[in-house]
Amino acid sequence: MTGSDATLIGAVRRAAAIAPALSRGLGVTLLLAVVGTAGQVVVPIAIQRLLDAELLGQQVDTAAVVSTGAVALAAVAVAVIATRFAMFRLLRAAATGLAELRIAAFAHIHRLSSLHVQAERRGSLVARVTSDIEVITQFMEWGGVGLLVGAAQLSLVLVVMSLYDPLLATLVAGAGVLYALLLLVFQRVLRRLYDRVRVRSAAAVAAMSEAISGLPTIRAYGAESRTLPRVDGALEEHRRAEIRSQIVGASMFSSAELFAGGVTALVIAVGVLLQPGQLTAGRLVAFLFLVTLFIEPIQILVEVLNEAQTAAAGVRRVLAVLDTPVEVEDPRPGRALPPGPLAVDVHGVAFAYPRGDPDRDLDPDRAPSRDAGADGSGPDGGAPDGGGVVERGVVERGDEVLRDVTLHLDAGTRVAVVGETGSGKSTFVRLLTRLFDPTRGWITIGGVPLTEVAFASLRDRVISVPQEGFLFDATIADNVRYGRPEAADDEVRAAFEQLELGRWLEELPAGIATHVGERGSRLSAGERQLVALVRAWIARPDLLVLDEATSAVDPALEVRLRGAIERLTTGRTSITVAHRLSTAEAADEVLVFDRGVLVERGAHAQLLARSGVYARLHADWAAGAS
Repeated sequence: MTGSDATLIGAVRRAAAIAPALSRGLGVTLLLAVVGTAGQVVVPIAIQRLLDAELLGQQVDTAAVVSTGAVALAAVAVAVIATRFAMFRLLRAAATGLAELRIAAFAHIHRLSSLHVQAERRGSLVARVTSDIEVITQFMEWGGVGLLVGAAQLSLVLVVMSLYDPLLATLVAGAGVLYALLLLVFQRVLRRLYDRVRVRSAAAVAAMSEAISGLPTIRAYGAESRTLPRVDGALEEHRRAEIRSQIVGASMFSSAELFAGGVTALVIAVGVLLQPGQLTAGRLVAFLFLVTLFIEPIQILVEVLNEAQTAAAGVRRVLAVLDTPVEVEDPRPGRALPPGPLAVDVHGVAFAYPRGDPDRDLDPDRAPSRDAGADGSGPDGGAPDGGGVVERGVVERGDEVLRDVTLHLDAGTRVAVVGETGSGKSTFVRLLTRLFDPTRGWITIGGVPLTEVAFASLRDRVISVPQEGFLFDATIADNVRYGRPEAADDEVRAAFEQLELGRWLEELPAGIATHVGERGSRLSAGERQLVALVRAWIARPDLLVLDEATSAVDPALEVRLRGAIERLTTGRTSITVAHRLSTAEAADEVLVFDRGVLVERGAHAQLLARSGVYARLHADWAAGAS
């Protein structure tokens, strides 16, 4: 975020640039606000005329009194209508613009790399597109109207006061300037306080979200006594931040009352005592009415300033999301993968995760370059045309979890990836699906550099089933259709049958219409994986990546799944992170990782004969399975 974005006006300007509806038609809205204010200014003028010319004159002209009152009444009616239209237009623009801003923030979050999303606390990201936008909405529904009308009213009232008495108008304006300077000091203090409130609010939401999501684990380990203090601490920090900001805000409101009384006393003293005979009673009364109209928007400004700082803090946090660099960009124009099973080439690939506080955003000025391969060339040895990655050290990273991985996998090969926990096998397959990019080296799929493949083609042709199959709060059929939205119910049922899971489906209360609950909570972990596998099957991928997709399945269900996985991997390139080495036994080739290095590769029988790392892993697994 730039320095100008730290101010309220700068933040609003950035937001308006992202969501044009916020400023669309603003000129007409301002004109309506001016008309509304002009109608109110007519009233003091009418009072001055009635007092000086009629009520305090030699004779009362009834017709003149009636006509003056009628004009004032008509002016007030026009002012009310104009002000209401201005409010309506502003609220409509705010609602539309903030919807655009929320959509932009949500879309940007989905473009961020998995690394960034995993580094952020989930509740904090949710707060950026929910509560942070909500506080902006609340401000625009009331404070924005007050600021708009108030600014128009201040300007017009000052002009009319100058026509009545330039000296008094100068005194009132000077007092207003001094008070405005005082407000600027308060504003800086409030900005820091309300930024802290938004941070504490997001931390409280994240702490509560984590405690609720992890409730089964908390109860299982009797960890309530440890969890509740952490949540209470986050809520207490939020409460303290709120109280501090409200105390300062209340002080500002009280200062507005003092300012109103002081300006009124100043006008009376100068107008009556220092300018005797120069002001008629009607002009003095009219001027006091104008002072009231001058003070009113300043008082509104003081009240609105609290909401404005909260809204500005929300805007800045939303802009911080939008300013987060997209580390894995969709190439434009991107290339499509060739038809049929896909070969995979990996050359000199290395990867290291960013180091630091998991709650800290990656510095946008220190994003890694993606200009060249490990040797400065592209994947074909030519110019660095986006096919590789160079680590310039601009993002602070930890030790490499993958180092110098080079291999070729033929199209249609069934590959198993094995290794101890932390050996880098899951990182390797995530790089193949481009959830993030290597810090060094390059990858091609089907002969196309991975960084040049359009996301639409990549996500259509390369499907990944992670360790935990995420399910949406919908029916089984709806979750399966995430793999192919146009699939009919009969096709969904057929997919289960084709993977030999029809009997399991029949055991469910409503078949494919069974609701799975939030995050699939009504199904067991193994059953959620079944649905995830069917979702991958119906997507018809040409490269299938299974990241320990059967690790959560019980032994009885694993037997049922062997046939399903056999069908799922036939006729396509498949890469399976094998938690249970029975998967590796059936693979065409096994890749063995150890401490981030590809140490062995070959068929199951060949690797056993070598008595190396794989033979040791297989012996340990066999001993544990027996």
